[in-house]
Amino acid sequence: MKILITGAKGFVGQNLCASLREIQAGHDRRPDHVICANPADITLYLYGRNNTLAELEAFCADCDFVLHLAGVNRPKEEPEFMEGNFEFTSKVLDSLKEQGNTCPVLLSSSVQASLEDRYAGSAYGKSKRAGEELLFQYAQETGAKVLVYRLPNVFGKWCRPNYNSAVATFCHNTAHGLPIQVNDPATEMDLVYIDDVVEEMIQALRGRANREGAYCAVPVHHQTTLGHIADTIRSFPGLRESLEVPRLDDPLTKKLYSTYLSYLPAEKMIYDLKMNEDARGSFTELIRTPDRGQFSVNISKPGITKGQHWHHTKNEKFVVVKGTGLIQLRRIGLQSDGSAYPVEEFRISGNRFQVVEMIPGYTHNIINLSETEDLVTFMWASEPFDRGRPDTFFEEV
Repeated sequence: MKILITGAKGFVGQNLCASLREIQAGHDRRPDHVICANPADITLYLYGRNNTLAELEAFCADCDFVLHLAGVNRPKEEPEFMEGNFEFTSKVLDSLKEQGNTCPVLLSSSVQASLEDRYAGSAYGKSKRAGEELLFQYAQETGAKVLVYRLPNVFGKWCRPNYNSAVATFCHNTAHGLPIQVNDPATEMDLVYIDDVVEEMIQALRGRANREGAYCAVPVHHQTTLGHIADTIRSFPGLRESLEVPRLDDPLTKKLYSTYLSYLPAEKMIYDLKMNEDARGSFTELIRTPDRGQFSVNISKPGITKGQHWHHTKNEKFVVVKGTGLIQLRRIGLQSDGSAYPVEEFRISGNRFQVVEMIPGYTHNIINLSETEDLVTFMWASEPFDRGRPDTFFEEV
């Protein structure tokens, strides 16, 4: 399949091309991303500002599908709206007609083209609507299949900040320690995430576009307010201090966090953790969550025993990643005959990753069996340590 993409260097275009190249190279082997029998047969014709009209005509003569993403939304002069969103669309369609190519054409439009949208009377909205009408007329004249997507606010990685996306601006400014301005927090926002847009376009290439009447639409939307977006993004920098992560079970928060991270400058891509060190080794918390527990790294010096405590409800999972150790567990209290419960022992090594469960009601320890090598253990606990109410009680195994 030969695919012509206009606006290939724009926000949507960059993300789409990155995904199509993975399919083309055979790296993306998901069954629902199969565009043609042999991925190597995919050819991408990328058209941008630096290409010539002769190249556009050549691409239009040979392509099997047109993804028309090029457009203007922040021109210096108002007439440029029509030039970029109507006249260039006309050139693309004229080139296809001249070549007798009736392949499918997908148009990336905007909700502002709708007469019901609050920006419908804007020069941008009018120019987008004119481009849509031109495409529908082209379909009637030629019988070509057309797909018009009225996209709302699109956000995600590589979107230009301080341009036409509040999310991009908020993420960029927050990542760089700059203030963000919210004029009306109650402003309602309809958002689509760039990966969901790209996914829908891949399905359109496969002949499985999500149609809604005369138009097509990205099926996954996020309805929220500008204030909620701003508050959510503002919360992200503080997560490093608290060692928390956002609530990733909320799809919008998950996508906003990924977008925020994509704007971090290089010096903020790394940060320190607090190592609690003593003569026995160290203990370092990595992540604390309100509902999924705490993740930590424990280092035990040669010959050292750590632990020797038990919990009522708290439970843990230990995985040795380096060195050789012995984990011992014993149920507290006495058996019916008055004897102590037996000690369960597990010899573990970084050469074979295994999980050992720390059971509630069992005192436990971990012993570094090496005389020369540190024992490094990854630990998960079902709840973060609470100094005010520690569910941790000393008792030797």
